[in-house]
Amino acid sequence: MAIEVYSGNFGTKELNHLLKRTLFGAKRSDINSLVGQSVTQVVDLLLKDLPLPNPPVNNYNDTGYTDANVPAGQTWVNAIYTDGNANSRRVASFKAWWVTQMLNQPISLREKMTLFWQNHFSIEADTVDDARYIYKHNNLLRSFAFGNFKTLVKQVTIDPAMLRYLNGYASTKAAPDENYSRELQELFTLGKGTDSKYTEADVKAAARLLTGYTLDGVNITSVFNASRHDVTDKQFSSFYGSKLIKGRTGTDGAKEVDDLLDMIFTQVEVSKYICRRLYRFFVYYDITADIESNIITPLAEIFRNANYEIKPVLKALFTSNHFFLPQNRSCNIKAPVDFVVGLAREFEIIFPDAADYVNVYYMSDYLRNTASNLQQNLADPPNVSGWPAYYQVPQFYELWINSDTLPKRNIFTDRFISTGYTRNGKKIVIDPIAYTSKFSKPEDPNVVVDEAIAHLYTIDVSADVRKFLKSILLSNQVNDAYWTTAWLDYKSAPTTAKTTIVQTRLQEFYKYIMNLEEYQLS
Repeated sequence: MAIEVYSGNFGTKELNHLLKRTLFGAKRSDINSLVGQSVTQVVDLLLKDLPLPNPPVNNYNDTGYTDANVPAGQTWVNAIYTDGNANSRRVASFKAWWVTQMLNQPISLREKMTLFWQNHFSIEADTVDDARYIYKHNNLLRSFAFGNFKTLVKQVTIDPAMLRYLNGYASTKAAPDENYSRELQELFTLGKGTDSKYTEADVKAAARLLTGYTLDGVNITSVFNASRHDVTDKQFSSFYGSKLIKGRTGTDGAKEVDDLLDMIFTQVEVSKYICRRLYRFFVYYDITADIESNIITPLAEIFRNANYEIKPVLKALFTSNHFFLPQNRSCNIKAPVDFVVGLAREFEIIFPDAADYVNVYYMSDYLRNTASNLQQNLADPPNVSGWPAYYQVPQFYELWINSDTLPKRNIFTDRFISTGYTRNGKKIVIDPIAYTSKFSKPEDPNVVVDEAIAHLYTIDVSADVRKFLKSILLSNQVNDAYWTTAWLDYKSAPTTAKTTIVQTRLQEFYKYIMNLEEYQLS
């Protein structure tokens, strides 16, 4: 069964929906640059391979600390591990750098997919406790963002951060550790569905097979140590066709990982499980029997036929009629990272120049910390399963909103439409006049209401809400000219008094827009 390709109108509303799901926020400049292109052209652009970004740098030297091994402004990702103080600063540097990649992303799915994989192949920076490994793990996920999934699983299996996180580096033939062999099947490839019938014996056999990997802290890589590897044969259950993986000796023992993955990837459930994860992340969490049959199953077939290349699956999903159905718009609650980074991007908040990397990192870290307070700490999910909002039945991302986090979200948006955040004399704040100036006719209050809602929401609002929003611009007057005159007076002579009139009304206008429920949706 083929997935029906979208053939409806592909205008700014559809672009806004697509970009908000695939980027962190949809900038109007991005939307405008794509108007007139087909859905296929836009999705192809989103899936275009790009050069990897430059690594994070030492932004953390201060009056109380200097990293003797890494000059200020230089990268630390290949430096020696010295002590916990240096490492904690490097971890903070990495997290701020990651936010910076999100803020500066081009029209590309790569950053959103990096977060998807970070959640899927979850590690905790606190547990790994080496910023170099954490960066390398993140760089691996970014490199394979929409590459070959089977190859990615192989690389994650021998990734130093994962080996440390799930104790693979300490697993020997005398004491095989089952952590990774369990999560490889339960979380990373097959899932826990009714058709995933691997056994405890399979977990134990895979654990024996995966023995022998150690860490090289100098070269920041994994090493296969044949003397630590279990060379005996490994018998698997009937779920895997009673497969017997022959033990290999010497350095050939490392090839058993390929034998294991070849066996796992013969299972159709691998393709279905990953497609469900993608669907829940990018579309909606409720996978009905109809969606399983008409969307997940054909997507999984595309996945298998493409030898587990992820790009064809993403293209089929994002160009599908299903993706653009009305019920699949504004049905997601924004994840905290999406919420804070999306705000900065959509309002085009101006950050310090890239050369001022110390303050760039400080500003990014403020956003990172805000997201953390909203229950999404980048690189430090709660456990190996990732953030509960991406998997916890039945609430899923409804978990992002509660009596603690919703007021904090409102405090964040209120702050950024008023005072913003200041550090070292540099400020990041929403400039409501600059944002509104780019509307097609900012002197018309009806246009301001229409275009603000069309951009900042992906769902329409009632006539009463529109009327109230307009009343803010008119200061409760009834004549449109009350706004038009104020705007044109400001434009002709932007004195402090005239600027304040326009600024104050717009601040109240956008504050109200961001405090409504619709702003929490994507």
